[in-house]
Amino acid sequence: MTSKMALRRIQSIPELQKKYNIFTYIDQSAADKIIHDKNADLQLANLTAGIKDNIVTKDMPTTCASKILLDYMSPFDATCVKLLRDAGALLVGKTNLDEFGMGSTGTHSFFGPVKNPLFDNQDIVAGGSSSGSAAAVAADATDFALGTDTGGSVRLPAAYTSILGFKPSYGRISRYGVIAYAQSLDTVGIMAKDLSVLKKVFHVLDKYDEKDPTSLTNDLRTELSALNIQKSTYRIGIPKEFFQGSLSKEVVKPLSNFLDKLLRQGHELYPVSAPSMKFSLPIYFTLSPAEATSNLARFDGIRYGTRSEEGDYENGTLFAPTRSFFGNVVQDRLILGNYTLCSETFKDSYIKAQKLRVKLIDEFDKIFKFPNLLTGSKGHQNGLDLILSLTNDAWPKPIDFFNETRTPSPTNEYKNDVFVTPMSLAGLPAISFPLERGLPIGVQLAGQYGDDSTVLDACSLLVNNVQS
Repeated sequence: MTSKMALRRIQSIPELQKKYNIFTYIDQSAADKIIHDKNADLQLANLTAGIKDNIVTKDMPTTCASKILLDYMSPFDATCVKLLRDAGALLVGKTNLDEFGMGSTGTHSFFGPVKNPLFDNQDIVAGGSSSGSAAAVAADATDFALGTDTGGSVRLPAAYTSILGFKPSYGRISRYGVIAYAQSLDTVGIMAKDLSVLKKVFHVLDKYDEKDPTSLTNDLRTELSALNIQKSTYRIGIPKEFFQGSLSKEVVKPLSNFLDKLLRQGHELYPVSAPSMKFSLPIYFTLSPAEATSNLARFDGIRYGTRSEEGDYENGTLFAPTRSFFGNVVQDRLILGNYTLCSETFKDSYIKAQKLRVKLIDEFDKIFKFPNLLTGSKGHQNGLDLILSLTNDAWPKPIDFFNETRTPSPTNEYKNDVFVTPMSLAGLPAISFPLERGLPIGVQLAGQYGDDSTVLDACSLLVNNVQS
């Protein structure tokens, strides 16, 4: 990108921030870091980027959009942040989110809700939890943004704002420096409007990191690369479990047109079934709160975070007043996680959910042609290349719809994740792209674990299909 274009984006940020509440922090010195050398050959030179505010940065606060971490400064950069800086990207600020990544609307932030730039004069949700990252890209404040995807938190806001949102295979991008919500699910994702930009960013970040124990080894990465074969047409499965109910009128026609185009382009479509997908939401909302309970235990006002002034230090009641700084959604999930892990319910909830998760992965393995190097599945000769579904099946709702006095049950929001959680539970690579240009409905394309290249290659063809 040219230095002029980068400067133009940076100069637009203050006005866009007023309209959409995109950032929790804006780097006022970003313009000074523009590379003016015409011979600069860095891969991401002068591409502007937003960083979700649960990814640590040593020169900007990392708050997780929570009162408990206000003004926290990390002593180091996350690995993904360091790689972006080394590649010449301009990090313009930290993007807003649902507190600690818990939410699917972008309304659960200490800094207030993010507004969807796709609906300029309406207060519509941008999706969550990577709401600010999606809004930054949709509003053209940045060329790309990093988010985190635990149960769909990159793909859903991408769909709501009509941009691209890519969740790589679990372990592809280092999690070192990502403040954990649920460590067996958390995945750094990339959001952009331009697929070529998204691919460049992924190429920069797709590196083994010895600091992350879940990072894919170089040997596995080499083996996966050797298995990848580029194609001009694909065998695509459409899960029956995602289309058992009636679709809204605003979705049926564009989806039908899209599938017709795929067939005319030479792709083969097949109905497939993974029966355990119907349990994905209860699996996810059993396992993720349990992991969050452990991960967020460190925020006690002593080791990390803001300390409550109401604590009685002499009588040892510091912990409870400090923990009250968590928002209602975080508190609800921590209570749920503690209940799941207690001795009376552990076997019937947590262990059962883990077994169902393994069963779901096995069912995916039976669908794909590509092998799963982690489970030992050899793949199937007549298997499919990809799975296709909607990312969301309805337009995003007004921010006021998620007012706690109007929607007392959190399950009203949980249902937003129904299409995206299965891929997170299995660690599969998945990308969401607009069903039609400017439409807040996404199509989700997923591949076998480790087969990120096929997902991105196929997306190139399918995005052109949408735009043609």
